[in-house]
Amino acid sequence: MIEGWVEEGKIPGAVIDIQVKDKLKWQAAYGTAKRDTIFDVASLTKVVVTLPAIMSLVQSKRVALHDPVQAYIPEFRHPEVTIEHCLRHASGLPSGVPDFKERYKSLDIRRIFDLELESRPGERVNYSDVGMILIGWIVSRLEQRPLDEWAREHVFKPLGMKDSYFNPPAHLRDRIAPTEWDGEKYIVGEVHDETCYRLGGVAGSAGLFATAEDLSRYACMWLDPERYSLLTKAAADACMYPVFEGRGLGWQVQETTDEGLSCGPNWPAGSFGHTGFTGTSMWVDPVHGLTVVFLTNGVHLGRENNEVKSLRPILHDAALSIVEP
Repeated sequence: MIEGWVEEGKIPGAVIDIQVKDKLKWQAAYGTAKRDTIFDVASLTKVVVTLPAIMSLVQSKRVALHDPVQAYIPEFRHPEVTIEHCLRHASGLPSGVPDFKERYKSLDIRRIFDLELESRPGERVNYSDVGMILIGWIVSRLEQRPLDEWAREHVFKPLGMKDSYFNPPAHLRDRIAPTEWDGEKYIVGEVHDETCYRLGGVAGSAGLFATAEDLSRYACMWLDPERYSLLTKAAADACMYPVFEGRGLGWQVQETTDEGLSCGPNWPAGSFGHTGFTGTSMWVDPVHGLTVVFLTNGVHLGRENNEVKSLRPILHDAALSIVEP
C-alpha cells in the first residue's frame, strides 16, 4: 500500500514502525527513505519533549496545572491563561505569530507576550503553537537550561533515543529527510517551522528531529510508564482524562468515533496520538498495546500537499487489522 503511494507521487518516501506490546515489531522504509532516516517531526515535539517536561514538574509539585502562565513568565500579559489551558490548546491564544511564514525575519519574543486572545481561556479548542512555546519557556526557566538539554538528559538518553536532536549536527545531514523548498534550496537539517527557526531551532512547539525507531521507543513508554523513570502512571493518565473537544493534555484523544482524527474512526476509545505538519504522526492504542509511528516528509512536495492527511486513516486502519483481524 505504501509503495503504491510513493509510486503515485503522493509522498516522497516513508518509514513506518508498528509494535504490539513486546510481541511484535515491524519496521520498514519506502521510497527515498531508509530505516535510519532522520525526520523533522515538527509538532510531535509538543508531546515527545514539552509534555513530559512540564508533567515531570507537575508530578514533583514544582508547578500545578491550574497555575497561571504569568506566575512563571511575568512578561506574559494574560493572567487568566493557565498551564492546563495551553496544554489543551484552550488558552484562547492564536495559532501562531502574525508573520509566522517569515522564516528569515528576526523575531522579538515580546510580540508573543503581547498577543491578544482570540477567545476566552477554556472556552474552546484553538490549536496554538504559541501556548506550547510558553510551556517550553516555563520548563527552561525553572530548570535553568534550554529545553533541548533537558530532553537529552531526561528523555533521549534514558529511552535509548540515540538519533533524536534539536539542531542536528552537520555530519548527519545525509541521513536527514529534506523538507520544503525555501525559494533557493530544500531545507535539510534546519527546522522547517519558521517560528521555531527564528527562536534558534529549539521551542516547545517544534524543532525535534528523530527516527521512527526512537519515536517507537518513546510511544511504548506511554503504554507502561512505570517501567521507566520519566513519568508516573498517575501523571501519564492525567494527560488522557478528561477530554475536552478531542484534547487531553498535549495529546489528541479518541473518545468514541471521531472522523477528524488522523488514526481514523475505528481505533478504540482512549487511543491517543499527534501529528506533525511535515508529514509525521504517532498513535498509541492502549487497549491492544499497539503503537504506530509513521514518518514521511510530505511537505517536500510543497506545504499545499494534503495527501498525507487522507492517507493516515487508511494506514491506521491497516495497522489496527493486525490486532483486530
